[in-house]
Amino acid sequence: LHGANDSIDLTGNAPRCHHIESAGIKMNHQAQFWLIVGSQNLYGKEVLETVDARGREMAAAISASGHLPFPLVYKGTMKSADEITATFKEANYDDRCLGIISWSHTFSPSKMWIGGFALLQKPYCHFATQYNKEIPNEAIDMDFMNLNQAAHGDREHSFITSRMGIRKKIIAGYWQDAAVQQRLGEWMRAAYGVHVSRNLKVLRFGDNMRQVAVTEGDKVEAQIRLGWQVNTWPVGDLVQYIQAVGETEIDALMALYEQQYRLCTDNLESVRYQARLEIAMRKFLEDKGCHAFTDTFEDLHGMEQLPGLATQRLMAEGYGFGGEGDWKTAAMCHIMKQMARGKTLGTSFMEDYTYHFTTGEDGLVLGSHMLEICPSLAEGEARVEVHPLGIGGKKDPARLVFEGRAGEAIAVSLVDMGGRMRLICQDLDCVKPIMDMPNLPVARVMWRMQPSLAVGLEAWLRAGGAHHTVLSFDLKAEQMRDFARMLDIEFVHLSKDTCLEQLEKDLFIMDLVWN
Repeated sequence: LHGANDSIDLTGNAPRCHHIESAGIKMNHQAQFWLIVGSQNLYGKEVLETVDARGREMAAAISASGHLPFPLVYKGTMKSADEITATFKEANYDDRCLGIISWSHTFSPSKMWIGGFALLQKPYCHFATQYNKEIPNEAIDMDFMNLNQAAHGDREHSFITSRMGIRKKIIAGYWQDAAVQQRLGEWMRAAYGVHVSRNLKVLRFGDNMRQVAVTEGDKVEAQIRLGWQVNTWPVGDLVQYIQAVGETEIDALMALYEQQYRLCTDNLESVRYQARLEIAMRKFLEDKGCHAFTDTFEDLHGMEQLPGLATQRLMAEGYGFGGEGDWKTAAMCHIMKQMARGKTLGTSFMEDYTYHFTTGEDGLVLGSHMLEICPSLAEGEARVEVHPLGIGGKKDPARLVFEGRAGEAIAVSLVDMGGRMRLICQDLDCVKPIMDMPNLPVARVMWRMQPSLAVGLEAWLRAGGAHHTVLSFDLKAEQMRDFARMLDIEFVHLSKDTCLEQLEKDLFIMDLVWN
Protein backbone atom coordinates (compact mmCIF):
# COMPACT_ATOMS: atom_id res chain seq x y z
CA LEU A 1 0.00 0.00 0.00
CA HIS A 2 2.95 2.34 0.41
CA GLY A 3 3.32 4.07 -2.93
CA ALA A 4 6.61 4.73 -4.64
CA ASN A 5 6.16 8.45 -4.05
CA ASP A 6 5.17 8.46 -0.38
CA SER A 7 5.66 11.78 1.32
CA ILE A 8 6.96 10.24 4.50
CA ASP A 9 10.23 8.35 4.46
CA LEU A 10 9.56 4.89 5.90
CA THR A 11 12.93 4.96 7.65
CA GLY A 12 11.41 7.47 10.03
CA ASN A 13 13.37 10.41 8.67
CA ALA A 14 11.32 13.42 7.72
CA PRO A 15 11.21 14.00 3.96
CA ARG A 16 12.23 16.86 1.76
CA CYS A 17 9.91 15.62 -1.01
CA HIS A 18 6.29 15.60 0.02
CA HIS A 19 4.32 13.79 -2.67
CA ILE A 20 1.59 11.72 -0.98
CA GLU A 21 0.21 8.40 -2.03
CA SER A 22 -1.38 7.08 1.13
CA ALA A 23 -2.74 3.66 1.92
CA GLY A 24 -5.95 5.44 2.80
CA ILE A 25 -6.24 7.97 -0.02
CA LYS A 26 -4.76 7.70 -3.49
CA MET A 27 -3.67 11.20 -4.43
CA ASN A 28 -2.21 12.45 -7.71
CA HIS A 29 -1.24 15.85 -6.47
CA GLN A 30 0.97 17.62 -3.97
CA ALA A 31 -0.56 17.46 -0.49
CA GLN A 32 0.31 20.58 1.46
CA PHE A 33 -0.61 23.03 4.19
CA TRP A 34 -1.01 26.74 3.53
CA LEU A 35 0.57 29.59 5.49
CA ILE A 36 -1.34 32.84 5.27
CA VAL A 37 -0.03 36.00 6.93
CA GLY A 38 -2.26 38.73 8.30
CA SER A 39 -1.66 42.43 7.74
CA GLN A 40 -3.53 45.43 6.23
CA ASN A 41 -2.98 48.24 3.72
CA LEU A 42 -2.46 50.82 6.48
CA TYR A 43 1.32 50.32 6.65
CA GLY A 44 2.32 51.12 3.09
CA LYS A 45 4.08 49.32 0.26
CA GLU A 46 7.51 48.94 1.86
CA VAL A 47 6.22 47.29 5.02
CA LEU A 48 3.95 44.96 3.06
CA GLU A 49 6.82 43.92 0.81
CA THR A 50 8.87 43.08 3.91
CA VAL A 51 6.00 41.10 5.41
CA ASP A 52 5.57 39.19 2.15
CA ALA A 53 9.28 38.36 1.92
CA ARG A 54 9.37 37.14 5.51
CA GLY A 55 6.28 34.98 5.02
CA ARG A 56 7.96 33.27 2.09
CA GLU A 57 11.16 32.84 4.06
CA MET A 58 9.40 31.33 7.05
CA ALA A 59 7.36 28.85 5.01
CA ALA A 60 10.42 27.70 3.06
CA ALA A 61 12.65 27.38 6.13
CA ILE A 62 10.09 25.47 8.22
CA SER A 63 9.36 23.14 5.31
CA ALA A 64 13.08 22.44 4.88
CA SER A 65 13.63 21.84 8.60
CA GLY A 66 12.95 18.11 8.42
CA HIS A 67 10.26 18.38 11.13
CA LEU A 68 7.20 18.48 8.87
CA PRO A 69 5.58 15.52 7.10
CA PHE A 70 4.09 17.91 4.52
CA PRO A 71 5.30 21.17 2.94
CA LEU A 72 4.15 24.52 4.27
CA VAL A 73 3.23 26.67 1.26
CA TYR A 74 3.09 30.45 1.57
CA LYS A 75 -0.21 31.68 0.09
CA GLY A 76 0.24 35.40 0.58
CA THR A 77 -0.19 38.32 2.93
CA MET A 78 -3.86 39.02 3.53
CA LYS A 79 -4.71 42.73 3.46
CA SER A 80 -8.49 42.78 2.96
CA ALA A 81 -11.66 40.84 3.61
CA ASP A 82 -11.97 40.00 -0.10
CA GLU A 83 -8.48 38.46 -0.20
CA ILE A 84 -9.09 36.42 2.94
CA THR A 85 -12.48 35.12 1.82
CA ALA A 86 -11.17 34.22 -1.64
CA THR A 87 -8.21 32.33 -0.13
CA PHE A 88 -10.40 30.37 2.27
CA LYS A 89 -12.78 29.46 -0.57
CA GLU A 90 -9.80 28.25 -2.58
CA ALA A 91 -8.59 26.15 0.36
CA ASN A 92 -11.96 24.46 0.67
CA TYR A 93 -12.01 23.39 -2.98
CA ASP A 94 -8.31 22.64 -3.47
CA ASP A 95 -7.77 18.97 -2.64
CA ARG A 96 -4.06 19.64 -2.22
CA CYS A 97 -4.71 21.81 0.84
CA LEU A 98 -5.07 19.73 4.03
CA GLY A 99 -5.22 22.71 6.40
CA ILE A 100 -4.47 26.38 6.97
CA ILE A 101 -1.90 27.91 9.30
CA SER A 102 -2.17 31.64 9.90
CA TRP A 103 0.04 34.26 11.56
CA SER A 104 -0.31 38.01 11.90
CA HIS A 105 2.97 39.83 11.24
CA THR A 106 1.33 43.20 11.85
CA PHE A 107 -2.04 44.17 13.23
CA SER A 108 -4.76 42.56 11.08
CA PRO A 109 -8.30 43.82 11.89
CA SER A 110 -10.33 40.75 12.75
CA LYS A 111 -13.56 41.86 11.06
CA MET A 112 -11.76 41.23 7.77
CA TRP A 113 -11.53 37.55 8.67
CA ILE A 114 -15.21 36.89 9.42
CA GLY A 115 -16.24 35.95 5.89
CA GLY A 116 -13.33 33.56 5.45
CA PHE A 117 -13.70 31.80 8.77
CA ALA A 118 -17.45 31.46 8.25
CA LEU A 119 -16.70 29.37 5.15
CA LEU A 120 -13.61 27.42 6.20
CA GLN A 121 -13.97 23.62 6.08
CA LYS A 122 -10.32 22.63 6.54
CA PRO A 123 -8.39 22.20 9.82
CA TYR A 124 -7.03 25.48 11.14
CA CYS A 125 -3.99 26.35 13.24
CA HIS A 126 -3.18 29.77 14.68
CA PHE A 127 0.60 30.13 14.76
CA ALA A 128 1.50 32.69 17.44
CA THR A 129 5.07 33.67 16.62
CA GLN A 130 7.13 36.61 15.42
CA TYR A 131 9.92 37.07 12.91
CA ASN A 132 12.56 38.24 15.40
CA LYS A 133 13.40 36.04 18.36
CA GLU A 134 14.42 38.73 20.83
CA ILE A 135 13.85 42.44 21.34
CA PRO A 136 16.71 44.32 19.59
CA ASN A 137 17.68 46.73 22.33
CA GLU A 138 19.40 49.42 20.25
CA ALA A 139 17.62 48.81 16.95
CA ILE A 140 14.09 49.02 18.25
CA ASP A 141 12.30 52.20 17.18
CA MET A 142 8.86 53.19 15.91
CA ASP A 143 9.53 51.78 12.45
CA PHE A 144 10.37 48.45 14.06
CA MET A 145 7.24 48.64 16.19
CA ASN A 146 4.99 49.35 13.20
CA LEU A 147 6.41 46.39 11.29
CA ASN A 148 6.60 43.81 14.08
CA GLN A 149 3.21 43.74 15.78
CA ALA A 150 2.59 40.03 16.19
CA ALA A 151 2.32 40.31 19.97
CA HIS A 152 -0.95 42.24 19.69
CA GLY A 153 -1.79 41.40 16.07
CA ASP A 154 -2.23 37.77 17.09
CA ARG A 155 -4.65 38.76 19.83
CA GLU A 156 -6.89 40.68 17.44
CA HIS A 157 -6.68 37.88 14.89
CA SER A 158 -7.50 35.14 17.41
CA PHE A 159 -10.39 37.03 18.97
CA ILE A 160 -12.63 36.52 15.98
CA THR A 161 -12.14 32.75 15.93
CA SER A 162 -13.03 32.65 19.61
CA ARG A 163 -16.02 34.87 19.02
CA MET A 164 -17.18 32.65 16.15
CA GLY A 165 -16.50 29.38 17.96
CA ILE A 166 -14.01 28.20 15.34
CA ARG A 167 -12.28 24.92 16.23
CA LYS A 168 -8.59 25.80 16.19
CA LYS A 169 -5.14 24.72 17.27
CA ILE A 170 -2.88 27.34 18.83
CA ILE A 171 0.88 26.84 18.67
CA ALA A 172 2.97 29.56 20.33
CA GLY A 173 6.74 29.92 20.15
CA TYR A 174 9.58 31.08 17.98
CA TRP A 175 9.26 29.79 14.43
CA GLN A 176 12.89 28.64 14.14
CA ASP A 177 12.84 26.51 17.31
CA ALA A 178 12.87 22.78 16.59
CA ALA A 179 10.30 22.03 19.30
CA VAL A 180 7.85 24.50 17.75
CA GLN A 181 8.37 23.09 14.27
CA GLN A 182 7.84 19.58 15.62
CA ARG A 183 4.52 20.62 17.13
CA LEU A 184 3.48 21.99 13.75
CA GLY A 185 4.43 18.66 12.20
CA GLU A 186 2.45 16.72 14.79
CA TRP A 187 -0.60 18.90 14.17
CA MET A 188 -0.23 18.28 10.45
CA ARG A 189 -0.39 14.53 11.12
CA ALA A 190 -3.65 15.00 13.02
CA ALA A 191 -5.05 17.09 10.17
CA TYR A 192 -4.00 14.39 7.72
CA GLY A 193 -5.89 11.93 9.90
CA VAL A 194 -9.00 14.05 9.40
CA HIS A 195 -8.40 13.98 5.65
CA VAL A 196 -8.12 10.18 5.73
CA SER A 197 -11.20 9.92 7.95
CA ARG A 198 -13.37 11.96 5.63
CA ASN A 199 -12.55 9.62 2.73
CA LEU A 200 -12.52 6.27 4.52
CA LYS A 201 -14.50 3.17 3.52
CA VAL A 202 -14.78 0.38 6.10
CA LEU A 203 -15.63 -3.15 4.96
CA ARG A 204 -17.39 -5.53 7.35
CA PHE A 205 -17.01 -9.21 6.51
CA GLY A 206 -20.29 -10.30 8.06
CA ASP A 207 -21.89 -8.75 11.11
CA ASN A 208 -20.85 -8.07 14.71
CA MET A 209 -20.28 -10.69 17.36
CA ARG A 210 -23.70 -11.42 18.80
CA GLN A 211 -24.91 -9.67 21.97
CA VAL A 212 -21.86 -7.35 22.24
CA ALA A 213 -22.74 -3.71 22.92
CA VAL A 214 -19.58 -1.66 22.52
CA THR A 215 -18.83 -2.78 18.95
CA GLU A 216 -22.22 -1.46 17.81
CA GLY A 217 -22.84 2.16 16.92
CA ASP A 218 -24.60 4.63 14.66
CA LYS A 219 -23.04 4.24 11.22
CA VAL A 220 -25.05 7.14 9.82
CA GLU A 221 -23.76 9.47 12.53
CA ALA A 222 -20.24 8.18 11.91
CA GLN A 223 -20.54 9.13 8.24
CA ILE A 224 -22.01 12.54 9.04
CA ARG A 225 -19.49 13.38 11.74
CA LEU A 226 -16.37 11.46 10.69
CA GLY A 227 -16.85 10.78 7.00
CA TRP A 228 -16.72 6.97 7.25
CA GLN A 229 -18.67 4.81 4.82
CA VAL A 230 -19.31 1.57 6.76
CA ASN A 231 -20.86 -1.27 4.81
CA THR A 232 -21.21 -5.05 5.04
CA TRP A 233 -20.47 -7.79 2.53
CA PRO A 234 -21.49 -11.40 3.23
CA VAL A 235 -18.70 -13.85 3.97
CA GLY A 236 -19.86 -15.88 0.97
CA ASP A 237 -18.62 -13.11 -1.33
CA LEU A 238 -15.18 -13.37 0.26
CA VAL A 239 -15.24 -17.16 -0.09
CA GLN A 240 -15.53 -16.77 -3.84
CA TYR A 241 -12.35 -14.70 -3.82
CA ILE A 242 -10.66 -17.29 -1.60
CA GLN A 243 -11.53 -20.09 -4.01
CA ALA A 244 -10.19 -18.10 -6.96
CA VAL A 245 -6.65 -17.79 -5.55
CA GLY A 246 -4.16 -19.89 -7.52
CA GLU A 247 -1.45 -22.16 -6.12
CA THR A 248 1.26 -20.16 -7.90
CA GLU A 249 0.17 -17.03 -6.05
CA ILE A 250 0.29 -18.92 -2.76
CA ASP A 251 3.76 -20.33 -3.55
CA ALA A 252 5.10 -16.82 -4.14
CA LEU A 253 3.67 -15.53 -0.86
CA MET A 254 4.97 -18.55 1.05
CA ALA A 255 8.46 -17.77 -0.23
CA LEU A 256 8.06 -14.25 1.15
CA TYR A 257 6.94 -15.63 4.52
CA GLU A 258 10.08 -17.78 4.67
CA GLN A 259 12.24 -14.70 4.02
CA GLN A 260 10.58 -12.51 6.61
CA TYR A 261 9.71 -14.89 9.46
CA ARG A 262 10.83 -18.07 11.14
CA LEU A 263 8.29 -20.79 10.36
CA CYS A 264 7.92 -22.75 13.61
CA THR A 265 5.40 -25.31 12.44
CA ASP A 266 5.13 -28.47 10.39
CA ASN A 267 1.55 -27.61 9.49
CA LEU A 268 2.35 -25.76 6.29
CA GLU A 269 -1.14 -26.32 4.93
CA SER A 270 -2.46 -24.02 7.63
CA VAL A 271 0.12 -21.39 6.68
CA ARG A 272 -0.74 -21.79 3.00
CA TYR A 273 -4.41 -21.23 3.80
CA GLN A 274 -3.54 -17.96 5.56
CA ALA A 275 -1.59 -16.96 2.45
CA ARG A 276 -4.70 -17.74 0.41
CA LEU A 277 -6.77 -15.59 2.77
CA GLU A 278 -4.28 -12.72 2.61
CA ILE A 279 -4.34 -12.67 -1.19
CA ALA A 280 -8.13 -12.91 -1.36
CA MET A 281 -8.81 -10.31 1.33
CA ARG A 282 -6.37 -7.82 -0.17
CA LYS A 283 -7.99 -8.21 -3.59
CA PHE A 284 -11.49 -7.87 -2.09
CA LEU A 285 -10.52 -4.71 -0.20
CA GLU A 286 -8.89 -3.20 -3.27
CA ASP A 287 -11.92 -3.97 -5.44
CA LYS A 288 -14.25 -2.27 -2.94
CA GLY A 289 -11.94 0.69 -2.30
CA CYS A 290 -11.84 -0.06 1.44
CA HIS A 291 -8.91 0.46 3.79
CA ALA A 292 -10.29 -0.89 7.06
CA PHE A 293 -12.12 -4.13 7.73
CA THR A 294 -13.68 -6.34 10.38
CA ASP A 295 -14.50 -10.02 10.80
CA THR A 296 -15.75 -12.26 13.58
CA PHE A 297 -15.23 -15.90 14.52
CA GLU A 298 -19.04 -16.27 14.61
CA ASP A 299 -19.38 -15.52 10.90
CA LEU A 300 -16.99 -17.76 8.92
CA HIS A 301 -19.36 -19.89 6.84
CA GLY A 302 -17.40 -21.43 3.96
CA MET A 303 -13.98 -20.53 5.44
CA GLU A 304 -11.61 -23.05 6.96
CA GLN A 305 -9.88 -20.67 9.41
CA LEU A 306 -10.32 -17.33 11.07
CA PRO A 307 -7.83 -14.95 9.40
CA GLY A 308 -4.80 -14.56 11.66
CA LEU A 309 -1.49 -14.22 9.85
CA ALA A 310 -3.42 -12.74 6.92
CA THR A 311 -4.95 -10.00 9.06
CA GLN A 312 -1.66 -9.25 10.80
CA ARG A 313 0.10 -8.73 7.50
CA LEU A 314 -2.67 -6.56 6.08
CA MET A 315 -2.47 -4.38 9.17
CA ALA A 316 1.29 -4.09 8.72
CA GLU A 317 0.60 -2.66 5.25
CA GLY A 318 -1.65 0.07 6.66
CA TYR A 319 -5.12 -1.47 6.65
CA GLY A 320 -7.19 -0.94 9.78
CA PHE A 321 -8.69 -3.92 11.58
CA GLY A 322 -11.26 -4.51 14.28
CA GLY A 323 -12.14 -7.90 15.74
CA GLU A 324 -15.66 -9.20 16.27
CA GLY A 325 -17.13 -6.68 13.84
CA ASP A 326 -15.70 -3.64 15.65
CA TRP A 327 -15.84 -1.17 12.77
CA LYS A 328 -15.07 1.89 14.92
CA THR A 329 -11.74 0.44 16.07
CA ALA A 330 -10.97 -0.75 12.53
CA ALA A 331 -11.44 2.77 11.22
CA MET A 332 -9.37 4.36 13.98
CA CYS A 333 -6.65 1.76 13.42
CA HIS A 334 -6.29 2.79 9.79
CA ILE A 335 -6.52 6.52 10.53
CA MET A 336 -3.87 6.33 13.26
CA LYS A 337 -1.59 4.24 11.06
CA GLN A 338 -1.84 6.94 8.41
CA MET A 339 -1.22 9.71 10.94
CA ALA A 340 1.94 7.84 11.99
CA ARG A 341 3.22 7.14 8.47
CA GLY A 342 7.01 7.27 8.33
CA LYS A 343 7.40 6.51 12.03
CA THR A 344 8.67 3.06 12.86
CA LEU A 345 7.63 2.05 16.39
CA GLY A 346 4.23 0.66 15.52
CA THR A 347 0.45 1.05 15.70
CA SER A 348 -1.98 -1.85 16.08
CA PHE A 349 -5.39 -3.13 16.97
CA MET A 350 -5.23 -4.17 20.63
CA GLU A 351 -7.27 -5.65 23.46
CA ASP A 352 -6.78 -5.59 27.23
CA TYR A 353 -6.71 -9.27 28.09
CA THR A 354 -5.72 -9.78 31.72
CA TYR A 355 -4.23 -7.92 34.69
CA HIS A 356 -1.13 -8.50 36.79
CA PHE A 357 -2.04 -7.00 40.15
CA THR A 358 0.89 -6.24 42.46
CA THR A 359 1.40 -4.30 45.66
CA GLY A 360 2.06 -0.63 44.96
CA GLU A 361 2.06 0.95 41.53
CA ASP A 362 3.76 -1.76 39.47
CA GLY A 363 0.61 -3.51 38.25
CA LEU A 364 0.59 -4.47 34.59
CA VAL A 365 -1.86 -5.21 31.79
CA LEU A 366 -1.33 -7.98 29.26
CA GLY A 367 -2.56 -6.87 25.87
CA SER A 368 -3.18 -9.36 23.10
CA HIS A 369 -5.95 -10.88 21.01
CA MET A 370 -6.88 -14.27 19.65
CA LEU A 371 -4.64 -13.79 16.62
CA GLU A 372 -4.60 -10.28 15.23
CA ILE A 373 -1.87 -8.01 16.66
CA CYS A 374 0.12 -6.06 14.07
CA PRO A 375 3.80 -7.09 13.81
CA SER A 376 4.76 -3.41 13.66
CA LEU A 377 4.81 -3.65 17.49
CA ALA A 378 7.30 -6.54 17.53
CA GLU A 379 10.59 -6.30 19.38
CA GLY A 380 12.80 -8.87 17.73
CA GLU A 381 11.75 -11.93 15.81
CA ALA A 382 8.17 -12.72 14.74
CA ARG A 383 7.49 -16.45 14.42
CA VAL A 384 4.80 -18.16 12.34
CA GLU A 385 3.08 -20.76 14.52
CA VAL A 386 -0.04 -22.90 14.23
CA HIS A 387 -2.15 -23.68 17.30
CA PRO A 388 -5.78 -24.44 18.13
CA LEU A 389 -7.92 -21.35 18.56
CA GLY A 390 -10.40 -22.90 20.97
CA ILE A 391 -13.24 -20.75 19.66
CA GLY A 392 -15.14 -20.56 16.38
CA GLY A 393 -15.08 -24.27 15.53
CA LYS A 394 -12.68 -23.98 12.58
CA LYS A 395 -9.25 -25.44 11.75
CA ASP A 396 -6.14 -24.36 13.65
CA PRO A 397 -5.02 -20.99 12.22
CA ALA A 398 -1.47 -19.77 11.60
CA ARG A 399 -0.47 -16.56 13.29
CA LEU A 400 2.59 -14.42 14.06
CA VAL A 401 3.81 -14.76 17.65
CA PHE A 402 6.10 -12.12 19.12
CA GLU A 403 6.79 -9.89 22.11
CA GLY A 404 5.96 -6.20 21.94
CA ARG A 405 8.53 -3.49 22.51
CA ALA A 406 8.94 -1.23 25.52
CA GLY A 407 8.31 2.52 25.45
CA GLU A 408 5.74 5.26 25.87
CA ALA A 409 2.48 4.63 24.03
CA ILE A 410 -1.18 5.56 23.93
CA ALA A 411 -4.33 3.43 23.80
CA VAL A 412 -7.28 4.95 21.97
CA SER A 413 -10.94 3.94 22.01
CA LEU A 414 -13.80 5.53 20.09
CA VAL A 415 -17.18 4.78 21.65
CA ASP A 416 -20.71 5.72 20.66
CA MET A 417 -22.36 7.37 23.66
CA GLY A 418 -25.75 7.68 21.98
CA GLY A 419 -26.07 10.88 20.00
CA ARG A 420 -22.34 11.60 20.14
CA MET A 421 -18.93 9.99 19.77
CA ARG A 422 -16.38 10.00 22.59
CA LEU A 423 -12.66 9.52 21.87
CA ILE A 424 -10.77 8.21 24.91
CA CYS A 425 -6.98 8.27 25.01
CA GLN A 426 -4.89 6.78 27.81
CA ASP A 427 -1.14 7.18 28.32
CA LEU A 428 0.76 3.92 28.76
CA ASP A 429 4.28 2.83 29.67
CA CYS A 430 4.88 -0.38 27.75
CA VAL A 431 7.45 -2.80 29.15
CA LYS A 432 9.16 -5.89 27.88
CA PRO A 433 6.91 -8.77 28.96
CA ILE A 434 8.11 -9.90 32.38
CA MET A 435 7.12 -13.55 31.79
CA ASP A 436 7.85 -16.03 29.01
CA MET A 437 4.26 -17.33 28.94
CA PRO A 438 5.41 -20.40 26.93
CA ASN A 439 1.89 -21.77 26.53
CA LEU A 440 0.35 -18.54 25.21
CA PRO A 441 0.68 -18.80 21.41
CA VAL A 442 -0.18 -15.21 20.47
CA ALA A 443 1.56 -11.87 20.18
CA ARG A 444 1.71 -10.14 23.54
CA VAL A 445 2.32 -6.61 24.80
CA MET A 446 2.54 -5.48 28.45
CA TRP A 447 2.09 -2.02 29.91
CA ARG A 448 1.60 0.08 33.00
CA MET A 449 -1.44 2.31 32.96
CA GLN A 450 -0.97 5.91 33.99
CA PRO A 451 -0.91 6.83 36.84
CA SER A 452 -1.30 3.25 38.15
CA LEU A 453 -3.19 0.09 37.28
CA ALA A 454 -5.93 0.71 39.84
CA VAL A 455 -6.50 4.40 39.05
CA GLY A 456 -5.99 4.00 35.33
CA LEU A 457 -8.39 1.07 35.16
CA GLU A 458 -11.07 2.84 37.18
CA ALA A 459 -10.68 5.93 35.00
CA TRP A 460 -10.98 3.90 31.79
CA LEU A 461 -14.10 2.13 33.03
CA ARG A 462 -15.65 5.34 34.30
CA ALA A 463 -15.19 6.93 30.87
CA GLY A 464 -16.82 3.96 29.15
CA GLY A 465 -13.72 2.83 27.28
CA ALA A 466 -14.06 -0.29 25.12
CA HIS A 467 -12.10 -3.53 25.43
CA HIS A 468 -10.79 -3.01 21.88
CA THR A 469 -8.33 -0.17 21.36
CA VAL A 470 -5.69 1.08 18.98
CA LEU A 471 -2.28 1.09 20.62
CA SER A 472 0.38 3.37 19.14
CA PHE A 473 3.99 4.06 20.04
CA ASP A 474 4.18 6.70 17.31
CA LEU A 475 1.39 9.11 18.24
CA LYS A 476 0.70 11.31 21.25
CA ALA A 477 -2.42 12.29 23.15
CA GLU A 478 -2.12 15.87 21.89
CA GLN A 479 -2.51 14.67 18.31
CA MET A 480 -5.61 12.69 19.19
CA ARG A 481 -7.01 15.74 20.98
CA ASP A 482 -6.34 17.78 17.83
CA PHE A 483 -8.02 15.12 15.70
CA ALA A 484 -11.10 15.16 17.95
CA ARG A 485 -11.21 18.95 17.97
CA MET A 486 -11.07 19.14 14.16
CA LEU A 487 -13.98 16.69 13.86
CA ASP A 488 -15.93 18.24 16.75
CA ILE A 489 -16.15 15.10 18.89
CA GLU A 490 -15.71 14.66 22.63
CA PHE A 491 -12.21 13.87 23.90
CA VAL A 492 -11.13 12.33 27.22
CA HIS A 493 -7.44 12.10 28.14
CA LEU A 494 -6.33 9.79 30.95
CA SER A 495 -2.78 10.50 32.07
CA LYS A 496 -0.37 10.50 35.02
CA ASP A 497 -2.31 13.49 36.34
CA THR A 498 -5.71 11.78 36.30
CA CYS A 499 -7.71 12.29 39.49
CA LEU A 500 -10.80 10.10 39.71
CA GLU A 501 -12.83 12.69 41.60
CA GLN A 502 -12.06 15.39 39.04
CA LEU A 503 -12.66 12.98 36.16
CA GLU A 504 -16.13 12.21 37.46
CA LYS A 505 -16.91 15.93 37.53
CA ASP A 506 -15.45 16.44 34.05
CA LEU A 507 -17.49 13.58 32.59
CA PHE A 508 -20.65 14.97 34.20
CA ILE A 509 -19.99 18.37 32.60
CA MET A 510 -19.26 16.72 29.24
CA ASP A 511 -22.58 14.90 29.41
CA LEU A 512 -24.31 18.25 29.85
CA VAL A 513 -22.32 19.98 27.11
CA TRP A 514 -22.37 17.26 24.46
CA ASN A 515 -25.94 16.00 24.88
